[in-house]
Amino acid sequence: GWRMRMEGGEEKQGAVGLRCTWDTPPSAGTQAKWVRLNVGGTVFLTTRQTLCREQKSFLCRLCQGEELQSDRDETGAYLIDRDPTYFGPILNFLRHGKLVLDKDMAEEGVLEEAEFYNIGPLIRIIKDRLEEKDYPVTQVPPKHVYRVLQCQEEELTQMVSTMSDGWRFEQLVNIGSSYNYGNEDQTEFLCVVSKELYSSPNGLSSEASHKAKVRPTLL
Repeated sequence: GWRMRMEGGEEKQGAVGLRCTWDTPPSAGTQAKWVRLNVGGTVFLTTRQTLCREQKSFLCRLCQGEELQSDRDETGAYLIDRDPTYFGPILNFLRHGKLVLDKDMAEEGVLEEAEFYNIGPLIRIIKDRLEEKDYPVTQVPPKHVYRVLQCQEEELTQMVSTMSDGWRFEQLVNIGSSYNYGNEDQTEFLCVVSKELYSSPNGLSSEASHKAKVRPTLL
């Protein structure tokens, strides 16, 4: 501390009072707010509030300190024997609720840690991401396949009811009566139907081939 030459008892009293406030440790509230974690040799500094965003997590229970008696290092940081590489995204998720990863960081590694720390919402997010990777939604625009079916008026209803999944009507063209059988006129129609076929990037259609066929009786 520094010294001032003081004249008069009151001022000295004041100076001593000042020095006393410097000497006192930070208030209990400040100590309780910040938490140091030593994860596999890397120290992370965060708040109790952040760690307790996910009430059921190992980290929340750790900093409440009731159930888990964890070892601490010489600075008082809780020692956790896990890989620090994947702890950053875990801590950031607790801070802002989003999963942010460097492009070369494996989601499987973060998932392993999320499961260890028991952070339910994060586990679900990563599993969803991994599933999307397994079944990528392709950006290839669908191809429209058109078919023209010729039928007589009385066959129209049957044809509509027996069309297979995915086909839809585009147009109906009345081409008049093509044939005369005695006195009966049968009006003929051309029926245009279409289907969207989604192709994956490798050029193979993801549609099952049997779906792409209208029933043989109609062709």
